[in-house]
Amino acid sequence: MHALAQQTLGSSIDKATGTLLYGLASRLRDPRRLSFLVSYIASRKIHTETQLSAALEYVQSHPLDPINTEDFEQECGVGVVVTPEQIEEAVEAAINRHRAKLLVERYHFNMGLLMGEARAALRWADGKMIKHEVDMQVLHLLGPKTETDLEKKPKVAKARPGETDRRTAKDVVENGEAVVQTLSLMEQLRGEALKFHKPGENYKTPGYVTTPHTMDLLKQHLEITGGQVRTRFPPEPNGILHIGHAKAINFNFGYAKANNGICFLRFDDTNPEKEEAKFFTAIYDMVAWLGYTPYKVTYASDYFDQLYAWAVELICRGQAYVCHQRGEELKGHNTLPSPWRDRPTEESLLLFEAMRKGKFAEGEATLRMKLVMEDGKMDPVAYRVKYTPHHRTGDTWCIYPTYDYTHCLCDSIEHITHSLCTKEFQARRSSYFWLCNALDVYCPVQWEYGRLNLHYAVVSKRKILQLVAAGAVRDWDDPRLFTLTALRRRGFPPEAINNFCARVGVTVAQTTMEPHLLEACVRDVLNDTAPRAMAVLEPLQVVITNFPAAKALDIQVPNFPADETKGFHQVPFGSNVFIERTDFKEEPEPGYKRLAWGQPVGLRHTGYVIELQHVVKGPSGCVESLKVTCRHADAGEKPKAFIHWVSQPLTCEIRLYERLFQHKNPEDPAEVPGGFLSDLNPASLQVVEAALVDCSVALAKPFDKFQFERLGYFSVDPDSNQGQLVFNRTVTLKEDPGKV
Repeated sequence: MHALAQQTLGSSIDKATGTLLYGLASRLRDPRRLSFLVSYIASRKIHTETQLSAALEYVQSHPLDPINTEDFEQECGVGVVVTPEQIEEAVEAAINRHRAKLLVERYHFNMGLLMGEARAALRWADGKMIKHEVDMQVLHLLGPKTETDLEKKPKVAKARPGETDRRTAKDVVENGEAVVQTLSLMEQLRGEALKFHKPGENYKTPGYVTTPHTMDLLKQHLEITGGQVRTRFPPEPNGILHIGHAKAINFNFGYAKANNGICFLRFDDTNPEKEEAKFFTAIYDMVAWLGYTPYKVTYASDYFDQLYAWAVELICRGQAYVCHQRGEELKGHNTLPSPWRDRPTEESLLLFEAMRKGKFAEGEATLRMKLVMEDGKMDPVAYRVKYTPHHRTGDTWCIYPTYDYTHCLCDSIEHITHSLCTKEFQARRSSYFWLCNALDVYCPVQWEYGRLNLHYAVVSKRKILQLVAAGAVRDWDDPRLFTLTALRRRGFPPEAINNFCARVGVTVAQTTMEPHLLEACVRDVLNDTAPRAMAVLEPLQVVITNFPAAKALDIQVPNFPADETKGFHQVPFGSNVFIERTDFKEEPEPGYKRLAWGQPVGLRHTGYVIELQHVVKGPSGCVESLKVTCRHADAGEKPKAFIHWVSQPLTCEIRLYERLFQHKNPEDPAEVPGGFLSDLNPASLQVVEAALVDCSVALAKPFDKFQFERLGYFSVDPDSNQGQLVFNRTVTLKEDPGKV
């Protein structure tokens, strides 16, 4: 069968075609029809499961030769094209039939019913496109899910024979009413948080290492914290935060907030070579932008004196030593023990003091801890020599602690209850517990969760710097990136990012999401918060020859057409207007509903309909302007379409963004052998330098957001100057069904 398919298709068979061929082989009862059906699949005349089922049913019910191909193709939907508009209309009709029940039951309504009715109306439509349209229209009708929507439906217990109206054992009776217990919103969104220990019960956590001092230390911890949940968000100030950090911010701050606790913002500033003041400011700004206020802003450098004293104590306890192996000798796993591992304590103390006083060059000496980590790495480094001034402590120190040494001890100092970190730090859990216990200090619990990644993106600091150096992007905040500063510049509302993180939830497994799911969250928010305006990207001048007034009329346009209580703005409407060039065609194809000969259109919000009178062309034959007549909308037949327009507009620059990369996984050598820099999308930025926008936005400030009717959501870019606005397209109005 594979050979039969290749005769028509060529050497390669895609996954969808292969799946259909497999379905055909496993379900076909009459082998005589094999080559006939394979030819239809291989030539993609049959390309959906629905068509294949119809084809199998047809050949089974028509066993005699020859098959009437015309009848067969009609029964199997061959050549039938279902447009996105038809799907939209079918779904809209299904929703309208069940609207009342939908509004009552909301997301507990059986959405499969809507899909089934739309499929019944459009038998040959793509099921994925129908599901997507159902999701989008339901979201538009009901808005984002609330806490109530996320609660599980009560399960109705099946009555045993002879029993009626019995409640399940899990039901709770309150005020005489049976209430079924459901998971809280926090429990549903934070899967792993279900397993979290209560403050002071660290020892109940699987894998937690206890010592004879553990219970006393936990008792002291509870006396200090009062049983309060304490978390921290500990970024390194050597780069800009990205979408993965948004998940960490939401989890750390969100978990503390949900449990009436506190969250520290702690800068892990132990590597002065890579740290810059701008990163401290940008990180704090992004945390605040996402809506969170740290209980306290701290720095690892706040604790340098205490960390040094503990390092001395660690040496005295025989748990650390000064080593002279070079960096390349320390790399890798399962390395041989250091020849200095058993040097006398007194000698290590003197050498460590010499390190502090600057008597060793960089790389000549390190302080190492005596333990083997979970991943086999032996004796991780606790301190190293660096002759780089620190942004906060200046030249006070020339030795700096490492992450493996610093992190758990800072958590201990701040009495963190839940040290939440991503999965790659799991190998450090053993050193985390070991170090706290080796020093007999309070030991928090480290919990790991999966990172959040996005397709069509890179978030590595090093790779973003490569993109900047190559001129592929302007800087860290280029709107095509997925850094938080870039998303803010593009116009993503912080609420949308938080909603996205909540929907993703927290799991142990790494999560890689499609960007369009984040964009859907953006549309949810902007639909209710971005006031409407009108803009034209490719202007075509239209002269109304019988304009009904001597001067321009003032038109009242609702800021939110679905809710006029949110106010109006005023725009002029004169005899000269500009429309989108694509809203006019001299020779329209079938189904075209906008302005054409004999086909009038309405101008949105004006109450007027225009009809083509004359087409003005330049010497090259290009259409330069149109002359039209107008009439009141209620003075004749209703037009097939209403189009947007501008009159006496402002000229502005509009930047249209697409994905920066062409493949889902630009860092995967199997998918992009030439590396991520070879995968750049040449059409990722299109600049429209002379777009026109209505004057209602004249006073807009950077980051103000609008919905330009029929075009998408746009945000004012900081590059804007007085009299010259620059807009970034945040997202289109609807997800493009053609996107993979």
